Amino acid sequence: MVQRREPTARQVRLGVELRRLREAAGLTGAQAAALLGANRVQISHIELGLTGVSEERVRRLASHYACTDVEFIEALVGMATDRTQGWWEEYRGLLPTSFMDLSELDHHAAFQKDVAILYVPGLLQTEEYARAVFSSRLPELTREELELRVSHRMARQTKVDFPHEIVLHEAALRIRVGDRAAARAQLIRLLELSESDRITLRIIPFDLDDFAVASSTMTYVGGPVPKLDTVSRDAPHGSVFLDSEAQLNTYRTRFHKVEGVSLEPDRSRDFINRLLKEL
Repeated sequence: MVQRREPTARQVRLGVELRRLREAAGLTGAQAAALLGANRVQISHIELGLTGVSEERVRRLASHYACTDVEFIEALVGMATDRTQGWWEEYRGLLPTSFMDLSELDHHAAFQKDVAILYVPGLLQTEEYARAVFSSRLPELTREELELRVSHRMARQTKVDFPHEIVLHEAALRIRVGDRAAARAQLIRLLELSESDRITLRIIPFDLDDFAVASSTMTYVGGPVPKLDTVSRDAPHGSVFLDSEAQLNTYRTRFHKVEGVSLEPDRSRDFINRLLKEL
């Protein structure tokens, strides 16, 4: 099978999950290869996402690894056989691969939960806000690079249809990423989005006591089964995906804690309206 030069995050994740199953079964790569009638290098490449794996082999490996979670196995088969060529492919080679990986994550998401402290999340940004965010990047982007990023972010927004819960700190609403007009437009956009059936928006005000999780900016994305959920966090050179069971449990707990101290959606809309009157 042809070796991939640059596997996607989704292809890497499939390999990681197969490796975790193997390790849980107490088998070495060489032992797993023998069970498939393959060689150790082939198993290594599959687990690194460097080569694809057929439905038959996924099912055989799951059986050899004594995995009895039917829904999980079917989800892995779906990842192995998916041949989606999404809208984001038009940006491949023009933007860093992390932009493609985020788009593919969106495409397969069952739901998304965001906690944002300093910036409005990308899927909720106006074009002016997004342009201001990307304009602040160091080293500075060329005009072409800037517009490609803005275009990609706006395109992402038109493609999502999953349930989306967002908890925004007041700081993210007050920090003027752009000018006053851009700030007003962004608040109005948030009010409009908060009326959507698929979006739940909550605010955390500055005057909340004992808010010790203020640094917990995160994006939690639901997979086809909970084991395949993903946490996305921003890093200097793109997004970092976290997916170990311990990490997922930690971020599930963090979101519930932050959500629990936030304002209800109706009170959150009232809060945003008050901020609008101040501008």
